[in-house]
Amino acid sequence: MSEPIQSITIVGGGTAGWMAALILQSNFGDLTRPDAKMRITLIESPNVPTVGVGEATVPNMLRTLRMAGISEQDFFKTCNASFKLGVLFANWNVDRNGKQIDYVNPFAHPQAIAGVDLADYYLTYGAGNRDFIQCFSPSVALGQAFKGPRPLGEKPYAMPVGHAYHLDAGRFANMIRDLCKSRGVQHIEEDVVHVEQDENGYVSALQLAETGRHKTELVIDCTGFKGLIINEVMKEPFISYSNFLANDRAMAVQIPHPDPTKIPSLTRSYALGAGWVWRVPLYNRIGTGYVYSSAHRTDEEARDEFIAHLGGTWNGVEPRVIPMRVGRNRNAWVKNVVAVGLSGGFIEPLESTAIHMIDMSIRWLASYFPDKSYPEPLRDRYNKLTSKLYDEVRDFICLHYALGNRTDSQYWIDAREELEVPDRLAENLELWRHAVPGPLDLETEVLFSYATYQAVLLGKQVYNTDYPAPSFRRNGNLPANLWRGYLQKAEATFGQVVTKMADHHTLIRELRGELPKPKPAPQFALNQPTVGLPGAPPPRVPIGNPKPAPAPARTAKDDEDGSVSLL
Repeated sequence: MSEPIQSITIVGGGTAGWMAALILQSNFGDLTRPDAKMRITLIESPNVPTVGVGEATVPNMLRTLRMAGISEQDFFKTCNASFKLGVLFANWNVDRNGKQIDYVNPFAHPQAIAGVDLADYYLTYGAGNRDFIQCFSPSVALGQAFKGPRPLGEKPYAMPVGHAYHLDAGRFANMIRDLCKSRGVQHIEEDVVHVEQDENGYVSALQLAETGRHKTELVIDCTGFKGLIINEVMKEPFISYSNFLANDRAMAVQIPHPDPTKIPSLTRSYALGAGWVWRVPLYNRIGTGYVYSSAHRTDEEARDEFIAHLGGTWNGVEPRVIPMRVGRNRNAWVKNVVAVGLSGGFIEPLESTAIHMIDMSIRWLASYFPDKSYPEPLRDRYNKLTSKLYDEVRDFICLHYALGNRTDSQYWIDAREELEVPDRLAENLELWRHAVPGPLDLETEVLFSYATYQAVLLGKQVYNTDYPAPSFRRNGNLPANLWRGYLQKAEATFGQVVTKMADHHTLIRELRGELPKPKPAPQFALNQPTVGLPGAPPPRVPIGNPKPAPAPARTAKDDEDGSVSLL
């Protein structure tokens, strides 16, 4: 019988390294106990800056924080966090008249009516001035009203409306670093100057610049885009996605809120001439950046286009350019080395998947945790899962470009006509010309379900163009009265939700401990699941003119280290 692993060494800090330490520590318990059977050491260079990844998240982040024993109040105050109700896509497509289309991907899942998908009813009857998303989620209306996803006085981590978070990636990494160290994770700030391998190619020790030889058992590579151990030492091939996705560079900057008391509760993705701009509203500032193709813009051209887009909101700070290695390793786990975060792979941050990829990578490692024999079946299953997840995210990101219809720049023409479409996505795109996405269509749904694909297709209004085949299946036998009754009920319910939910800025202040604690709010329920992932459509539902609660004036402060992050 092989011996159990008693030591885990994480090389690299930042979000990936410290999240790996946090989840593994939570799995093994308090490492400060005298009878602790695991030792976790994180080694990071004091001379290599990290690329902050993940200022916007998906709903599983709530589970991660809760399982790690992090209070939501501490998280909000420490990380200058805000709520995220979804992603607003602007200018990615145009309608039949050439007018810009905006749509929202919410954290909600459309329900069925008498066993029939909501999408079928919507495509058959329409919904007046409402878009598809507004038929099953209040997120658009809440976003328009600068509302959050819950009332004041609600219990921590409550989710009456599906949501995730915006957060300061640097502060988040520092928060979980301090928590991990208090629970027994050893932190070494030194450069790794040499990696030793045994006769079988396993990493046996790391030579550190000051303290010398550090013996290793299981090694987790969190060294960023360079992949210093998985690629340079283990020689694992990197599979580029550049034939599918053109964007290979980003530039980022932090800007102040135009009005600090009106904090948007949606991430924004605005399409420009050679890529797209993200806009992530934190409590104290906005993180923004331009993801673009170096084949279509030089850094100088991209910088000028980005600054012009920012207009008067630009504060004069020059954006930092970040080259992106887009793709994944052939295998994430090789011998006794597991690559996590940017060293494992990266896909442009269009759907805010970076932190979730780290989260799942470590959870799956805990599920298939080896002993010192590092059984091949465990490695194989882990590698299949991680590869499928990267490919799933790649396919969903490619969808946004493959179904684009802009003709005003060569970039958008090339994105649609020159880039390859992954085989399984190409097969589905042909299928969906004949029927809307359904529950049998996808090989994996770890992160994006068929309903998410429905929402994007309907959000882009592709079924109002020449995309559908002449044989497109439209259900002409749907009872119109059921649809009318459903819409009336949804409108009434969502109106109540918008009324009851708190002003976003005020809600954040409550979580930061800046408001007196109110009485618990009345309870109510939505007649739909609300923690699925992305959906679609633009802000058009009338929602009144709610006024945010007054707040004391404050000055937005730049982060202490001046760092910037990818979305």
